[in-house]
Amino acid sequence: MKIIIHGGFFSESDQSHEVKIAKQDSLKNIVQKAFEYLQSNSAFDTVAYAVSLLEDDELYNAGIGSQIQSDGVIRMSAAIMDGETQKLSGVINIQDVKNPIFVAKDLMKEDDRVLGGEGAKRYATEHGFENFSTEIPQRRKEYEAKLANGRKGTVGCVAIDKVGKLAVATSTGGKGFEIPGRISDSATVAGNYANAFCAVSCTGVGEDIVSNATSTKIVTRVTDGMTLENAFHKTFEELKTIDGFAGAIAIDKEGNIYHQDSYPTMVFASFDGEIFKVFN
Repeated sequence: MKIIIHGGFFSESDQSHEVKIAKQDSLKNIVQKAFEYLQSNSAFDTVAYAVSLLEDDELYNAGIGSQIQSDGVIRMSAAIMDGETQKLSGVINIQDVKNPIFVAKDLMKEDDRVLGGEGAKRYATEHGFENFSTEIPQRRKEYEAKLANGRKGTVGCVAIDKVGKLAVATSTGGKGFEIPGRISDSATVAGNYANAFCAVSCTGVGEDIVSNATSTKIVTRVTDGMTLENAFHKTFEELKTIDGFAGAIAIDKEGNIYHQDSYPTMVFASFDGEIFKVFN
């Protein structure tokens, strides 16, 4: 059983020493809670739980603390994928819910598993998700000052459970000041992908991640026999050709954990029951 989480890029919110320490402490606390949850739950349930904890922490650009779009509205996206069934479900540009990842998870039982905009919100309301504003004063201040500090923020989790099943979940509050209707990578297989061999969650500039099909490439290469490290290196070399801004976390079926970013610094933490690894 192993788990790795990310909280976007360090430059997303603030580069102060205080924020760095706060994020290190937060990520270590969340990854430990998620690992404890993994002891008695599946990887699928665990990645949703871990991402919900990240959504609930205003240090990150997902759930509470999400970025405000150019029309003054917060729209969030999230997705989850089960490596065993290879089914993905997600919400795109959903408004006024506390935890988009739980709405995405709930959609897994439906035939129509990816919903956007008003349809996603209507589904959430009909299935008991309360109306909730995720705006915090800091995001409003940034919006009013036209500061685009959050364009590199997303949260995610990858886990392998005690029976070797993999799952991934990813959630984002957007890049900030985007055109309403813009779709990020988080609810697509470019930014959130898993099968029986590997699971990957991405963060960064969604357009770059989609153009490079980052998560899908890594998982496909591992499935075809490439090592996880080599799959990352080849995929990120291809990302360089478009000067892409991205980071990714992954676990393969052997329990190997890997992460990489194209520019400094993706914030992450991993735990295998004995060793914590946290970004520096």
